Amino acid sequence: MLKLARVILVVICCILICVLGTIYSFIRFRNPSNVGVMARWFGRLHPLFGLKLDYRFLPQAPSRCIYIGNHQNNYDMVTISYMVLPRTVSVGKKSLIWVPFFGILYWVTGNILLDRDNRSKAHSTMSELARRINDDNLSIWMFPEGTRSRGRGLLPFKTGAFHAAVAAGVPIVPVVCSTTHNKIDLNRWDNGKVICEMMEPIDVSAYTKDNVRELANYCHDLMARRIAELDAEVAEGK
Repeated sequence: MLKLARVILVVICCILICVLGTIYSFIRFRNPSNVGVMARWFGRLHPLFGLKLDYRFLPQAPSRCIYIGNHQNNYDMVTISYMVLPRTVSVGKKSLIWVPFFGILYWVTGNILLDRDNRSKAHSTMSELARRINDDNLSIWMFPEGTRSRGRGLLPFKTGAFHAAVAAGVPIVPVVCSTTHNKIDLNRWDNGKVICEMMEPIDVSAYTKDNVRELANYCHDLMARRIAELDAEVAEGK
């Protein structure tokens, strides 16, 4: 019964956020700060899932950077999404536009849609990202795993985000969220604590397009270790 009530309430809230957010974002058409506002709206739904969130931001985040986060499951919408800062847009697959209610919101807020089926076009998109970061004074949010991990640990990283960072000459800021897979039971009142943390910026000046795989692997190892530490901290706090 609790699960059914939660699902109904969450669906109603998400539809309201999408409708009101779309109106809000049309008024500020594709303003890059729209994304952060909408992400905070969704993030405030976490109590409906019985979650307590501990958000750890940097005292001073770079004005232009590429954020990379771990992509676990649909609960990311109410956990790590809250970490999106103003003037940060995300990169998502083009097919998102067809998701009812959410698709139009995703587009109108100013996010960047990527055609993953066209590899040459996807490569040119990374160059376009680098240009937009500097010309429009933006930061970009990406999930370098490319898909939800769904309990398989931190999946290998694709290199697109790292190519864009090197081309733009901006740092990479890892953002990690403690494990939520199999930790949330919608029939349980209290689903415990989740920690989301923004790690220190990583300077990319020593890397070129020829060794971005090394950069990707380095970031992957840093994030995997930190996620394990956050999971241990959550377990100790129970």
